[in-house]
Amino acid sequence: MPLLPGGPDDRGRGHLTILYRGPLASCDYDCPYCPFAKRRDNPEQLRRDRAALERFTAWVAGRDHPVSVLFTPWGEGLVRSWYRRAMVELSHLPHVRRVAIQTNLSHRSGWLAEADLDTLALWATYHPGQVTHERFLTRCRDLVARGVRFSVGVVGLPEHLGHARRIRADLPAEVYVWVNAAEGAAYTDDEAADWTAIDPLFRYSRTPHRSAGLPCRTGDSVISVDGDGTVRRCHFVPAVLGNLYEGTFRPKATACPAAICDCHIGYVHLETTGLYDVFAGGVLERIPAR
Repeated sequence: MPLLPGGPDDRGRGHLTILYRGPLASCDYDCPYCPFAKRRDNPEQLRRDRAALERFTAWVAGRDHPVSVLFTPWGEGLVRSWYRRAMVELSHLPHVRRVAIQTNLSHRSGWLAEADLDTLALWATYHPGQVTHERFLTRCRDLVARGVRFSVGVVGLPEHLGHARRIRADLPAEVYVWVNAAEGAAYTDDEAADWTAIDPLFRYSRTPHRSAGLPCRTGDSVISVDGDGTVRRCHFVPAVLGNLYEGTFRPKATACPAAICDCHIGYVHLETTGLYDVFAGGVLERIPAR
């Protein structure tokens, strides 16, 4: 097994951050703007995803260096018991600095009582066409009452603006509400101002970031791993760097080969954005430093 970075924080200097995406692709929502796969996983596909996640969790448990994990499933993970169990198990490991997952919050939250909430966090997305305001707000208030670290966000579509304003107004000020620019959207200054009033950091999402040849932490202290253990620098660069389980991955700092980066889980690691300072302590769960 190659030597991997080790250290105390999430600022890209000292430990390995893993973006894990297994074969799971089924979701209980069907958002028309979602760029992810749309399918109903059959029992065999679900068994394969469960086995892959359990293998990954065991690998993390066997490390002796600091690790952080962000689960970024194509579908909704927390409606599956094995994702909830993995979150709980990883949260209690002393060398795991953070374990987070992207979720629509459609699941029940009782399982969180078993987790170490100093380590676990949630990246929640509000989909107004799939859930009522009241139901989603109730889920968020439950997380607040439990002391769970989480952020909430929406896709910046015109039809979501009123919903986003309302959820921002109804949530405590300390809950960060982010806005993702809609794919391919061009915002006028007035439109951008409306979204910036909700998310002061919307400027980072408004337009894609030039990335070709620029320094990025991915491939070195941040990697993407799939269900087979295949390692890539991030979800958006297909070149394979090795395999996590076969010990063939070697971390190496290299410039980004892509022309642009337009997704937060990518450009947050681009050094030129300075977002490790903006989100210090909350890079994976998308919570800015206070």
